[in-house]
Amino acid sequence: MPVRPTAPLILAATLAATAGLTSCGGGSGSDPDTVKVVYNRSTDNKIRFKDNHLAEVKKQFEKANPGKKVKLVPIQAQDNDYATKVQQMMRSPKTAPDLVYEDTFRINSDIKAGYLRPLDSYLAKWKTWDQFVDTAKAAAKAEDGKTYGVPDGTDTRGLWFNKKIFAKAGLPADWSPKNWDDILKAARTIKRKVPGVTPLNTYTGKAPGETSVMQSFEMLLYGTGEAGGNPLYDPGAKKWVTGGKGFQDALSFLRTVYSEKLGPDISDALDPNVGTTVFSEWLPEGKLAIALDGSWLGQNWLKTGGKPWPEWSKTLGQAPMPTQNGQAPGKVSMSGGWTWAITAKSKNPDLAWKFIQQLQTKENAVTWDIVDAQIAVRKDVAQDPKYTSSMPGITFFTGLVKYTHYRPTTPVYPQVSTAIGEAMEAATTGDASPEKAAKSYDDQLTSIADGATVAASGQG
Repeated sequence: MPVRPTAPLILAATLAATAGLTSCGGGSGSDPDTVKVVYNRSTDNKIRFKDNHLAEVKKQFEKANPGKKVKLVPIQAQDNDYATKVQQMMRSPKTAPDLVYEDTFRINSDIKAGYLRPLDSYLAKWKTWDQFVDTAKAAAKAEDGKTYGVPDGTDTRGLWFNKKIFAKAGLPADWSPKNWDDILKAARTIKRKVPGVTPLNTYTGKAPGETSVMQSFEMLLYGTGEAGGNPLYDPGAKKWVTGGKGFQDALSFLRTVYSEKLGPDISDALDPNVGTTVFSEWLPEGKLAIALDGSWLGQNWLKTGGKPWPEWSKTLGQAPMPTQNGQAPGKVSMSGGWTWAITAKSKNPDLAWKFIQQLQTKENAVTWDIVDAQIAVRKDVAQDPKYTSSMPGITFFTGLVKYTHYRPTTPVYPQVSTAIGEAMEAATTGDASPEKAAKSYDDQLTSIADGATVAASGQG
């Protein structure tokens, strides 16, 4: 899910800060009455939604289960570094937590590595599971047909734009681009008429990780083909699709943005912490006109957020991301999500499951989707008045679910994502043409997928 922006520059500090987790002894097995819960903490020190919510659920759990304790273990790191640290912990019974917060795009690779345990025996007896929508359930299901995580929300993506900057540029307050050219035309107009403002941010490069790949490249790629087609992976043939015309066109769009200086400076774009900069500085300070970004941004600007910005709901508008040429269905979004998963080496799986149930009481599920600006994955939560009225824009982003796509849930996807990030960076910086960057991607893909690839439709 949310591919929430964070930063590898703090990896050394993170590993130092969390070194005690692996050296302080004992994993979960050292105390049968304690459930050890590992989760990712935002790299913005002002943002503590998750910490506060989990602390409250911990209090509820300990009150409802006398003698039982919850040990919350936050890891403050960029997404890739968080995943690396958690994987290191899950390898050994001495350091393995009982419960981990897992991005759905990594869940299959962690299952294949033997880090997680199936939850089917628990889910079969849990009536609340019926409230979860099928797409969310599928995101936590492995190739073996078993379910390894309980999702707690999803997200969608679209275009955020600053209506004040648009007014200065003579652009409409109800802007709704019909194709990629409309986006570029607006960005060029802003560059010409509102100097000193970055017209458009589209994430790119290796350092921001999945933030670049999912929120930028795949938002473009999935809008290049026919409705319903999967330009990355052919699930019927169980083969990865090579970088054809759509892949190259997506890279060309990025190249245009950065070669025409419609985006931020390349050094800023390749900063692993650029996502934090977007919501904490560029947008609230009026330095950025258009951002291709996620449904959760508004949480940062609430009174309780890391960057309170009372005017945001009036200053910013939202528009769907259009398909490349406006072809059906006309709009595109990508969705992700995070799950709560029990580790294979947990000594307290039953206690961990009890904590998942506490996390997923209806009241806690509603509260979580509100404070973390999640799109609900439960029918009862989606209909709750507190959720539907929780934030400006929530209805807009919930409405994009019908146009959304999910990343391939195969174990090698994280490696594929890394290869895409490298292709993006090469095209963005001009180190390679979009065609050559796509060819390099194909070479890597053949190795990653062990030859299980199929030529893209229309590939030259």
